[in-house]
Amino acid sequence: MEVVNLYKPFDIMYIEEDTCPMGQHRINFFELVYIVKGTGAFHNNQHTFEYEPENLFLLMPQDVQYTRIKSRTGFLFIRFNGIYLEAQRTGNTYSNLGDWARKLEFIFHNNYHFPGCILQHMDDKPIVRALVNALMLEYPREQSLRNEVVQQLVNTIITIVARNVSLLTPEKIPVSSEASNDILSYIHQNIYYPEKLRTEKLAAQFNISQNYISEYVKKLTGESIQRYVTNYKLKLVETRLEYSDMRMSEIVDELGFTDESHLNRTFKKYTGINPTEYRKKMWAEKNYRPGLSG
Repeated sequence: MEVVNLYKPFDIMYIEEDTCPMGQHRINFFELVYIVKGTGAFHNNQHTFEYEPENLFLLMPQDVQYTRIKSRTGFLFIRFNGIYLEAQRTGNTYSNLGDWARKLEFIFHNNYHFPGCILQHMDDKPIVRALVNALMLEYPREQSLRNEVVQQLVNTIITIVARNVSLLTPEKIPVSSEASNDILSYIHQNIYYPEKLRTEKLAAQFNISQNYISEYVKKLTGESIQRYVTNYKLKLVETRLEYSDMRMSEIVDELGFTDESHLNRTFKKYTGINPTEYRKKMWAEKNYRPGLSG
């Protein structure tokens, strides 16, 4: 099986095809695929769905995919890798978007690998279509501040995707009101600021009693506030271990662990393996995936 790599931090590509130019393949980067025109079948891992114009798909590293085109199709691919995500956090050459990487993390850890078009708000489809049209006009041009304009357009698309993903919650969370999403979204968005996630702070933020908010979060998630916050942090740790070269000390500082020993103990308690072993295991699986060759 062919493996598609991305050798620069960020890329946008538009193609039109009558037949699929590539068979089953695996990607090593994050990808948004927007259907500009045409119809066909999109195969991603074990899922198959019919696509049509204005569909938007979110793909993760190591996803296996291929397409069967029925009518001439225009695909817009927005691709980015771990180097680019790291740049958003560190503010280096490729960074123009501030908290973009954290918005992406919110998406990835609430996506639950939802199959099909990610756009759940129908009113968002014309907005995304306009943004895609702007990207297709701006990206090929060599004008002043072109990169900044392109990245701001992509950032807006990402924000809209995050809004739609917030509708897709696991079955164990019976979201029945806007407040439910608001509380969980608040926790996700402030995961880097432990002082804002204390029970008293949450209660004050949503103007309800401390006892009630503790019971409410447990009813929503099946976990205490502290356990839910810890589990969410550990998902972010897993992302850094698998998709970046961040040192343990950097992960400790960013996610508010006391020290590396605290990170090691917490990670092993909930996963059964220490962070170093987890990273080696994940990287080894990327280099050798039985059943994904040929």
